[in-house]
Amino acid sequence: ADAVKVFFYGLFMDEGLLATKGIKPASKRVGFVNGYELHIGERATLVRRQSGRTYGALMDIAANEASELYADDSVADYLPQPVTVELMDGTQVDATCYNLPNAKDTGTNQEYAESLLKVATSLGLPDSYIDQIRRARE
Repeated sequence: ADAVKVFFYGLFMDEGLLATKGIKPASKRVGFVNGYELHIGERATLVRRQSGRTYGALMDIAANEASELYADDSVADYLPQPVTVELMDGTQVDATCYNLPNAKDTGTNQEYAESLLKVATSLGLPDSYIDQIRRARE
């Protein structure tokens, strides 16, 4: 199966969660995308914002695993979108990230934000970014 590079910025950054869905990434690297800001509603999504920067995990997974992952009802509204991820060493990599259409980005979910905070902290994402997630819980 062909591998695809997927930029995860929500709970799927957690390899343990992916493993429960039968997905074992070939590689995982931390990086960020510029021009997007994380928004946490019922779930997480990226919103275009010129000054935005969203951190996450770039993973290589099988192409069929990506489509199966997003076929699940809970994330079926997410659509693939091309992004350029900058890794912590400055390397830029083209990847796909899955986002909610604006109309589907509703509500709030404190529990989701809490879980995301734990994952982001375990990945060692920058404190300023962790603070942004922390504020989203309020």
